[in-house]
Amino acid sequence: MAKVEIYTSPFCGYCRAAKNLLKKKGVSFDETDVSRDAGQKATMIQRANGGRTVPQIFINGTHVGGSDELHQLERAGKLDPMLAA
Repeated sequence: MAKVEIYTSPFCGYCRAAKNLLKKKGVSFDETDVSRDAGQKATMIQRANGGRTVPQIFINGTHVGGSDELHQLERAGKLDPMLAA
């Protein structure tokens, strides 16, 4: 199973949607709340090539984007192969 990391903040609807999709698929993930830690947010921005909004999602270390991109991968049938790697 793939290693999934997601940077989030509380009360973020897009974060909740991304986590719900992953949970629905039975995928475990490491979640990092960046709202309280400037260092973690800086790490997220660097890893996401300047992406400042949450969520920022990584699968096996590859940045896939946010919730919209995760759902696009699902609709295109590309998410399951990434998660199976």
